[in-house]
Amino acid sequence: MDHCAPQPPLCIAALQRQLGAATGRVVRCVQTHISWVLLDGRRAWKIKKPVRLGFVDFGTLDARRRACDDELRLNRRLAPTLYLDVVAIRGSASAPHFGGSGAVVDYAVRMRQFADTALLSRRVVDGTIDGATIDRLAQRLGAFHASAPRVAVGGADADGAARRVVATTAQVVATLSARSGDARLAGLAAWCRDEGARLRPLFAARARRGWVREGHGDLHLGNLIALDGDVTAFDCVEFDAALRRIDIQADFAFLTMDLHAHGRADLAWRALDRWLEVTGDFSGMALHRYYAVYRALVRAMVAALGVASGVDHVGAACALRDARDPRLLLMHGVSGSGKSVVARQLLERVGAVCLRADVERKRLLGLRALDSSAMFDPDMVYGAAMSRRTYARLRAAAAVVLRAGYPVIVDATFLRAASRAALRALARTLRVPFALCDCSAPPDLLRARVAARRRRGGDASEADCTVLERQLALRQPLDARERAACIAV
Repeated sequence: MDHCAPQPPLCIAALQRQLGAATGRVVRCVQTHISWVLLDGRRAWKIKKPVRLGFVDFGTLDARRRACDDELRLNRRLAPTLYLDVVAIRGSASAPHFGGSGAVVDYAVRMRQFADTALLSRRVVDGTIDGATIDRLAQRLGAFHASAPRVAVGGADADGAARRVVATTAQVVATLSARSGDARLAGLAAWCRDEGARLRPLFAARARRGWVREGHGDLHLGNLIALDGDVTAFDCVEFDAALRRIDIQADFAFLTMDLHAHGRADLAWRALDRWLEVTGDFSGMALHRYYAVYRALVRAMVAALGVASGVDHVGAACALRDARDPRLLLMHGVSGSGKSVVARQLLERVGAVCLRADVERKRLLGLRALDSSAMFDPDMVYGAAMSRRTYARLRAAAAVVLRAGYPVIVDATFLRAASRAALRALARTLRVPFALCDCSAPPDLLRARVAARRRRGGDASEADCTVLERQLALRQPLDARERAACIAV
């Protein structure tokens, strides 16, 4: 948000003076294209501008009241302690006041004020953001998207949300080209047009399968906040339902794009990893690149309209479009050998989507990653039939992600030669590089690690020493061809 300039209208200036007198503090006024926000040191009072623009109509008092009510209701989904209430502004345009008696002249959303240092956009620039913050945010957003109401679609409008994205992308590129003359935009326009046409059947299929949901709509870093030990999103799109009733991949791609654009690819991959672990939406990775490029162009448009960010979002769009590097890496080793630790380090450092057998096995049981499977028979959870289902799921998800152009790490024991051969065959079919990462440790250390992990909890793996001993007895050694493609850890 920019500081108010020129001087705000009389009504806003009068409210600013009133708040200053009531609190004894300096009250700042900042503004966006569609709102004024008064900051009194403890509270933020957000007032809709009476504007009629192409994307929003706040021209009437009733429209502004509805928008305030919607903003409160929708943002309380993710930030219930930040959004307090809607307050009537009474009196007259020249002598307004919050609450009390008199005719209602407008409305404000009352919020808690927070320091700029709480914004993730500030923390990325300052270098004070860390992986744990990203983990908590991705977990929160994953749970939000997983439980968000599905938008009923069907028939000719099955891909309506995606078609709006395609049309918006074309408009944004055209406007940016006219404003900047950036030579990179012609290539982006052609790519977006061709990709939008290629993906149209998938857009419709995703909508029919329930992946279009009531999301946030504006998950860039400036709308993400770490406050009171929580990490969440605020300031969702309240003025146009179509902009938030979108594919959850389109919603989350805003965050991954912005982290890439700010030079934090490691955190982008980490956020995507945790979000996919919660949602299980690996099939949606076929669309993720398109939506990430779209989000980058939207931010470039915002910058062109005067809200400068110091980030080259057109460059980010080009980089995201071109970053195709499908490769397949299988982790290999018994429980406690360090596979998951190495996989997590690799996915951040080199960039990859990680598929975990422990998580997908539980998903097949209808459980979340950290849920206990104690209500099931252990032989059923770790038996041959469930193993076959789990590895089939891993192979199917890996195929989708590889075809989308992303590197894939499959984190599983892969103790049987047949399970390794099936994934190697997939790599051969898709003509992508293939490697194994063989993790090992002395048996006594393996037993100590597995026992300690069981006591500690907080891990998707529930393998105990009984499971470990079974793995040690049943593992099949790598053959010469596998060893030739093996990295030993």
